Order: sequence, then C-alpha cells, then structure tokens
Amino acid sequence: MQSALLIATALAAYLGFALLALGQARPWQRVAQTPPPPTGLRLLALRMLGGLALALSLGLALLRDGPSFGALLWATAITLAALAVAFTLTWRPKWLRPLSAILLLTRSKRHSGAKPNG
Repeated sequence: MQSALLIATALAAYLGFALLALGQARPWQRVAQTPPPPTGLRLLALRMLGGLALALSLGLALLRDGPSFGALLWATAITLAALAVAFTLTWRPKWLRPLSAILLLTRSKRHSGAKPNG
C-alpha cells in the first residue's frame, strides 16, 4: 500500500506538470505536432487539470506519510516530476503524444456533432 501511494504521488505530479506544459503553445506544438494549440477555455482547462493533479499528488503524499514528512515527500516528488517533464519535452516529446491525443480526441468528439443543413 505504501509503495502504491508513492508511485501514485509521483505519477500525479508528473501528469500535473505535463498538463501544465501542454497548456502552453510551444510545448503543445512539439508534442501534438498540430499547428493550432488549444486556446481560451481549453487552455484554462488544461492548466486547471494540471493544478488539480498536483493537488492530488499532495493529498496522496499527505495520506501516505502525514503532514510532516508528507510535505517533504511532495516537495521532492514535484521537483523530480518537473525535471522529468522538462527532460521529456526536450528529448522525447513524442512520449507525451498519447496524452495530447486523448485531449484532441475529447475535443474532436465534442465538435464532431452533425450540424443540420440550413
């Protein structure tokens, strides 16, 4: 249980920073390789989801080790996750492509509804 919470803490932190990065134009274009990055509410939603994932990471760290060591664990986890996302975006941005594909898929499903003719 303890190791599962540690892995979940790290994954939530990584996902949070990945979503925050995809909420910016240049990383989005590197990862998704689509010219128009998300705009407006979609950009805000990516950033809010990133923040929620980081908050989830904090909650998991506190659940695992309590407030004293949990806060230290979370600070370490978000530092390593931020570095990992930066390295991923620098050397292997296509590793984040499934995440951007999921985001594009939800976007296309929402906008692909048939429009009535005239």
